[in-house]
Amino acid sequence: MNAQKVLEDLKRRFPNEPEYHQAVEEVLFTIEEEYNKHPEFDRVNLIERLCIPDRIYTFRVTWMDDNGKIQTNTGYRVQHNNVIGPYKGGIRFHSSVNLGILKFLAFEQTFKNSLTTLPMGGAKGGSDFSPRGKSSAEVMRFCQSFMLELARNIGPDTDVPAGDIGVGGREVGYMFGMYKKLTREFSGVLTGKGIEFGGSLIRPEATGYGNVYFLQEMLKTKGDSVEGKTVLISGSGNVAQYTAEKVLQLGGKVLTMSDSDGYIYDPDGIDRAKLDYIMELKNIYRGRIREYVDVYPTAKYVAGQKPWGEKADIALPSATQNEISEEAAQTLVQNGVIAVSEGANMPSTPGAIRVFQQAKILYAPGKAANAGGVSVSGLEMSQNSERLSWTAEEVDNRLHAIMENIHANCVRYGTESDGYVNYVKGANVAGFMKVAKAMMAQGVV
Repeated sequence: MNAQKVLEDLKRRFPNEPEYHQAVEEVLFTIEEEYNKHPEFDRVNLIERLCIPDRIYTFRVTWMDDNGKIQTNTGYRVQHNNVIGPYKGGIRFHSSVNLGILKFLAFEQTFKNSLTTLPMGGAKGGSDFSPRGKSSAEVMRFCQSFMLELARNIGPDTDVPAGDIGVGGREVGYMFGMYKKLTREFSGVLTGKGIEFGGSLIRPEATGYGNVYFLQEMLKTKGDSVEGKTVLISGSGNVAQYTAEKVLQLGGKVLTMSDSDGYIYDPDGIDRAKLDYIMELKNIYRGRIREYVDVYPTAKYVAGQKPWGEKADIALPSATQNEISEEAAQTLVQNGVIAVSEGANMPSTPGAIRVFQQAKILYAPGKAANAGGVSVSGLEMSQNSERLSWTAEEVDNRLHAIMENIHANCVRYGTESDGYVNYVKGANVAGFMKVAKAMMAQGVV
């Protein structure tokens, strides 16, 4: 395989999809050496078959707002690869959603799910609809209309969606209710469901907790821990909230959280009581992070900026893609950051990743570090299949073990000659090899 040639061909065939190109480029150049050790892969054009989704569904979503006006949005489902299990991946509702972003997410999801060791393929879906500023009745009508079209293409053994940005327990509940009505069956077709109807304990916490568990494993390789460390967190949604919670439990000090308008910096630290306030603000009142300084005036709010200019030991990006630029990465390194672990999907630009790796700091890509969310989604699928509900302790122990296993595989495939662990290479090669071997075993289909 010539990685550059493959990438150029994909750019020619699928123009105007920069996030997809970025994700593919990162994987291709890190697996090229390993791929070329297996000439049998090239004989069946495995890399091209792996880069291009199995199928893509695009559909119009029509719904009525509270004023009786008819609105339209576009819905998508990208089913990327199901060679190791049913398609699995979140649904994102955000104004930025387009096909290129969902293709990148589905591509990444394929390798992330492979790393979990659970039998799940990769997919992603969503719409350019934003729940922000909408009433619950409007969100319900949109979710029902979205599911009206999606339902025919998913199922517990076919494709199992979950939540993502803009899709939390409320939205999953509305979509599940509509799916159940359309199919007349009660099945584990969506994950992230309410505890009352098949959801798993620890699922809301899973992505944030898993990211910190992975961070713990990285720090252990240096004989270090989270205790006593200062931490920058971006975002203030589900992932950021539970990342902060686990950092606090392990003795770290959280300095920042953010939303799309700006960030807060609290020099005294965001303690348990302050985090409870943020959770209430964002989850119940759906407020903005700037309101924090009205309650805690010793903190500062910086509008229109991300928190990466503040000084701390650890950075945990937990908002969205490409939120850490090359310049921001240089600032983080200059300010003494020793570890960056990604709670979001692809939050660091290629330039930022180069800066982290050249500085030889601990850097974990999202496909490894944030795999805890989909791991517990997989555990929710198992519980639904068994018609059982496991205890929080049992699920958390399984999550911890999965993250330790992912870390070990990254170290196995990513340790370089000088002893530095290239977690990007390790995650990509480990995830790729499992998918590639399964594809080879199942023939050209």
